[in-house]
Amino acid sequence: MEWNLGDIWEAAAAAGPDRPAQICGPRRFSWSQFERRADALARDLRERGLGHQAKVAAYLHNCPEYLESYFAAFKASLVPVNVNYRYGATELIYLLDNCDAEAVVFHARFAATVDAIRSELSRVRIWYVVADGSPEPDWAVPYESVVGRTTPPGEVVRPPAGRRGDDLLLLYTGGTTGLPKGVMWRQDDLVRVLGGGGNPMVGLAPAADMAELTARLGPGDLASVGLPACPLMHGTGQFSAFISMILGGCVVTLPDARFDAEALWDAVAQEKVQIVSIVGDAFARPLLAALDAHPGRWDLSSVRVINSSGVMWSQEVKEGLIRHLPGVVLFDSLGSSEAVGMGASYTGAGMSAGTASFGLGEGARVIGDGDRDVEPGSGQVGVIALPGNIPLGYYKDPGKTARTFRTIDGVRYTIPGDCASVDADGTIRLLGRGSAVINSGGEKVFPEEVEEVIKRLPGVRDAVCVGLPDERFGERVCALVERDPSAVPGDGVVDEQAVAGVVRDELAAYKVPRTVLFIDSIGRSPAGKVDYPGLRQRARDLTGT
Repeated sequence: MEWNLGDIWEAAAAAGPDRPAQICGPRRFSWSQFERRADALARDLRERGLGHQAKVAAYLHNCPEYLESYFAAFKASLVPVNVNYRYGATELIYLLDNCDAEAVVFHARFAATVDAIRSELSRVRIWYVVADGSPEPDWAVPYESVVGRTTPPGEVVRPPAGRRGDDLLLLYTGGTTGLPKGVMWRQDDLVRVLGGGGNPMVGLAPAADMAELTARLGPGDLASVGLPACPLMHGTGQFSAFISMILGGCVVTLPDARFDAEALWDAVAQEKVQIVSIVGDAFARPLLAALDAHPGRWDLSSVRVINSSGVMWSQEVKEGLIRHLPGVVLFDSLGSSEAVGMGASYTGAGMSAGTASFGLGEGARVIGDGDRDVEPGSGQVGVIALPGNIPLGYYKDPGKTARTFRTIDGVRYTIPGDCASVDADGTIRLLGRGSAVINSGGEKVFPEEVEEVIKRLPGVRDAVCVGLPDERFGERVCALVERDPSAVPGDGVVDEQAVAGVVRDELAAYKVPRTVLFIDSIGRSPAGKVDYPGLRQRARDLTGT
């Protein structure tokens, strides 16, 4: 049995057509509506010439159309692709060209950005614009005019070659050079790592086949209402939504693109949300602050689980949430776009785990020199290696694939670079990525990319970016800048505003340095190498962090 999300979601729609599938503010869609709208889009994509495994990109904030466009791709045996809506023009051109996008679904607020780059993307056959109150360009097809079409009863899109477990989903994430890289997930592997139609929280084993899963979908007892607080463009938000929908549940999204903790708790109380998905302290701290400021304001008795993945979730914040929600389990998952299930920790009333402390996932290892397992209690640092249902690799990048996905002792592993030590009791302590990557609120910031922008600024001789600790976002970008000594004081001498401004003009906002330090010399080696750990410590000393 090989799983395909198009088949699973169609089965969920057939089993519970009137059950809610998506809620976004006042907008509500049943499973039958969700299926019908996705089918209409799938039909249009096929009619426009998109063939087997052609790429469909979603350039959207959280909204019902996001998962509709994915469902349409699954139905038509196309490949859905996430687009980071924070990207600037250069980043967008690279991603859409790299993934070979033939169709793009975008919010109208991004129309000016899309219009400026679409001449560079000749492979794109069709642009669908989703209404959001902004002007809609005449060169794009109104999304609602497509999904509002009537589909003949009982007729659903069936790709000529059929659907398979090998059908892909591309999940774009940051790369070691700062350029996005597309993680290739087979749908069968993805469904299996997301529970396979089971629910480990209630001791329900994965379904053996579609017949068993369909039997579970019928009563609807296992269907959950989930709210991804994080963007669906990220793996944490996207995969958490899939978990709810695989069992015929409902996904609630917030209509405002800006995260608002009080609005989230309002939605949780109103829609009786059971599972809230976040990305570490960047979301958890505001959520806790809202509960502290308004104790007893919300009826949150429906909440069973708050889960997080991708960034640090500190123990003190977990304990604060448990004070307000004593019946809730906090599930902290150690994972990445390339590796789902490397480790996990649970916190609840009467049980806790330290910050960045996890139990290893099934089959996972911490390997050190010579690919040998790190000895528990030795203090040795290694990298986490995960076998099993893992991605095929990176799209169109065999070099990066070979470095991350390796075979050791006859077993294929994904090794994204997460460094850890192993305590005597087998608990692993996550130390972070071995590279100089800065993780700000779950977003990866690659120093070289930002540095190159800053170094193009007149008056700058050299620049290096490091991460400084940040209470809310885990880390913030700090730029250490070496001025050009030939610059004339008062005449083009670079300052903090100029550094931040040039980055803001070219890159996503989360990559803009929030701290800028001017130093006499970066101190590169004769080979041009940078001492990132030393400069990070210098930045901490200068800022008193």
